[in-house]
Amino acid sequence: MFKNVLLTVDLNDESSWTKALPVALDFIKASDGTLHVMTVVPNFGMSIVGSFFPKGYEKDICDKVLVALKEFVKTHISDDIKTQRIVSEGTVYEEILNMADKIKADMIVVSSGRDDLKDFLLGPNAARVVRHANCSVTVVR
Repeated sequence: MFKNVLLTVDLNDESSWTKALPVALDFIKASDGTLHVMTVVPNFGMSIVGSFFPKGYEKDICDKVLVALKEFVKTHISDDIKTQRIVSEGTVYEEILNMADKIKADMIVVSSGRDDLKDFLLGPNAARVVRHANCSVTVVR
């Protein structure tokens, strides 16, 4: 069915994965595919903003996030599931779409948005992923 499922998680927001993770796992278990668990570190935009941070801060942040993502996978996903951990830096929806293309995702699983956005149909990143993805997208409310 789906050989490459991309699950997006925000490690600082449990609601981004509590309902989406079981859906992604169901897809993977049905097809014996690979679950690509991705989190995105936002960039700081203009280079003038970056100049206020120490040299190499981006790599340090990404390394720390990768450690946290590895711990997340170890805690929430059983060892028998083929898993790839991905940390990307940039605009959230752009990075998700780029990675989906790069890994040839059959399915992207995203949460609909933060609880404080419950009055909206979709959060802005989820909406953009749905509109622009080259593969199927499952939005979990």
